[in-house]
Amino acid sequence: MTATAPVADARALGLAHYAARGVLEYVLARHGSTFQQQVALRAALTADSPQAPDDLVAQVQGSLKADPGDIRSTLDELLAKQLLDTDGAHLRPTDAGRELLAAVGAESTPVSARIWGGIPDEDLAAAGRVLALVTERANAELAALTA
Repeated sequence: MTATAPVADARALGLAHYAARGVLEYVLARHGSTFQQQVALRAALTADSPQAPDDLVAQVQGSLKADPGDIRSTLDELLAKQLLDTDGAHLRPTDAGRELLAAVGAESTPVSARIWGGIPDEDLAAAGRVLALVTERANAELAALTA
C-alpha cells in the first residue's frame, strides 16, 4: 500500500510557515531580536533609498499584515537599539543593523539549506506558483474585507 501525498491546504501552509519561522525566531532570539524587527530592518536595508517611517510601516504591513501601531513600536525599538537611525525625515539602517542581519543570515543559511535541500527543482517551482497564487488571492480577500 502506498501512502498518498498530503494535499496542500491552509493548515499545511500554516504548519510549514510556523516551523520555518520557529527556526528563524530561535536564531533571532540569540541575537536579541524579534521576527518583526528583522522584517522591518530588512525592509529598510533593501530599500533603494532611505524610507520615511510611514513608507516603512506600509511596506512591513504589506508583508506581515500587522497593526501599524505595532510596526511603529517596532521601528522605535530598532531606533532605541541603534539598528536604525534617522536621516532627516527618513530612516536608514546603521552599521550595527547591517551586522545583525549579516550575522542572522550567516547562522540561518546553513539551516535553511538543510530544510530546502534535496527538494527537486520542479517541486519548488510548482510550490512557488501555488504560494504566489494563494498570496495574491488572500491579499485580495483581505483588501475586500477591510475596504
